Amino acid sequence: MLFAYTYVPSKMEKMQDFIDFIFYEVWCKAPIGLDFHPDLFNAKSDLLEIMSGFGFSAKAPEGGKAFYKDVKAIYELFATLSPQEIDQFQRWYRGNNDVEKVCANDPTAQIVRYADIPVAHEDLRDQLASFFKGLYSQSLLGLALLKAKIGDIDDHYKSFMRTNKAGKCPFCGISDMLGGYHSKREAYDHYLPKALYPFNSINFKNLVPACHHCNSSYKTSKDPAHPQKDPTGGANRRKVFYPYRANAQMIEISVSLAHSDFDALAPEDIDIQFGPAENAEELATWRDVYSVEERYKAKLLSESDGKYWIVQALDEWPKTGSDPSDYLADLAQKSAKSPFAECNFLKSAYLHGCHKAGIL
Repeated sequence: MLFAYTYVPSKMEKMQDFIDFIFYEVWCKAPIGLDFHPDLFNAKSDLLEIMSGFGFSAKAPEGGKAFYKDVKAIYELFATLSPQEIDQFQRWYRGNNDVEKVCANDPTAQIVRYADIPVAHEDLRDQLASFFKGLYSQSLLGLALLKAKIGDIDDHYKSFMRTNKAGKCPFCGISDMLGGYHSKREAYDHYLPKALYPFNSINFKNLVPACHHCNSSYKTSKDPAHPQKDPTGGANRRKVFYPYRANAQMIEISVSLAHSDFDALAPEDIDIQFGPAENAEELATWRDVYSVEERYKAKLLSESDGKYWIVQALDEWPKTGSDPSDYLADLAQKSAKSPFAECNFLKSAYLHGCHKAGIL
């Protein structure tokens, strides 16, 4: 991840607050033996109104009815759990929702995927999947009764982009992000995929705007916290950049070329190195999840990008009366000041590589 987002608080965080209450104060107390009833939600008046409207109103929308039925079905399955099993689900719930610790591969964060839930809880696992995978859907979040309590995700996006003004996707740095002057928005990526992880599908620390290519073409449902080919069968974890990390350090990029014939360059002739070394594990995950090297090499070999940068440099630096070193020093300054304008962070690294190879 090239840079971190600034987290923007939102009224929609109230939905996660509702889910926290449902989990801890309703589901986890189900073994006490109380019948499922609206009184269980008395301590959370807004949620009580929602559950009453979804569960008992003759005009309840289908999405609301499904929400109510799922909450009730999971309550009844939790009622069969032992205190030790309840404790384990609570540890998993806390772990999956502490996204920063998950990204740091903190061993105190006990995380769980649907595939990790024991077969003895197969019915509960399937019901949790039905509930949490559908929790983010517009068919639920767009319902008038719920929307009046938690707000609208489009409003959050507008507020988010007013704060995060880079205009580029932080996961690749090369794609524009739809912003305040667009009538549409980018999708929120579930950083820990909702198809794989329960409990955090509406947690905004796990919801990250990303460009279409990063979200839908490359990352898709890849699991950042676990390698795709895990030789341990699922136990292995890895570090990953936290999207809202504080004091983020700029990624260092250097490019080396195998020869000086830029018209004949192929992907295998380009070597891209990433730093700093202390972030080697996070960098490796980022490169894997977003296919960074493939995409950067394709850009460097594009007629309208990398090859144009070379032609531009060869044409411009002699006109300034300077040599390539001066031109590259000026470009490095531009990259430091505005790394994502005109793709300076990659352009500068590439042209320095071209200079070393004798092209410039």
